[in-house]
Amino acid sequence: MSEPTLSLEGIVKTYNKGLPGEVQVLREVDLSVAPGEVVALVAPSGAGKSTLLHMAGLLDTPDAGRVAIGGADMTGASDRARTRMRREAVGFVYQFHHLLPEFTAAENVILPQLANGTERSAAQDRARSLLDSVGIGARADHRPAALSGGEQQRVAFCRAMANGPRLLLADEPTGNLDPETSDKVFDALMHLVRETGLSALIATHNHTLARRMDRQVRLDQGRLGAFA
Repeated sequence: MSEPTLSLEGIVKTYNKGLPGEVQVLREVDLSVAPGEVVALVAPSGAGKSTLLHMAGLLDTPDAGRVAIGGADMTGASDRARTRMRREAVGFVYQFHHLLPEFTAAENVILPQLANGTERSAAQDRARSLLDSVGIGARADHRPAALSGGEQQRVAFCRAMANGPRLLLADEPTGNLDPETSDKVFDALMHLVRETGLSALIATHNHTLARRMDRQVRLDQGRLGAFA
């Protein structure tokens, strides 16, 4: 049996530890995501889903517990090792696209590849291919200000996929869009995920979208449970 792409074991995270305002955000959270699996993380606002995604993506460290990506235990790893793993194995998508406004759609997808050592010609080819795959290849040379909200978010998806990650982490990726656009953008995201066969953990408030994923889990009051 292959190793999980993502494994979280006994994750605990407390803010303001030891102070009167101490808040335990995550309480002994266990979660694994199998290769090729798409998991919906459903949580009310303030439940800790962003914190959990930050742990999974090595952007923050737990107070206790173990984080492994592709079988590699990152618990206690150096900042350099964590940065390398994030760059090579993890893609991030947020509710707001955070595209660089002075660069075109294609350039926003090219830049992370150049930072990872990819030759410019290969980076350009991959950027065009990714943008084509989500239906906005014709908009590749437009800057973000000339794109619709849905188009901007699709560029953000392509940027997250640029370096061929094993794991995609998405925090409310359609939460800033109207329902019709949300459905179209989610379809584009799922197409990318299925086409590449990577694993994904996608946080969403949208129960309809959550049920379209392979599995659903619910985070509430710091604990992970079944989604009803």
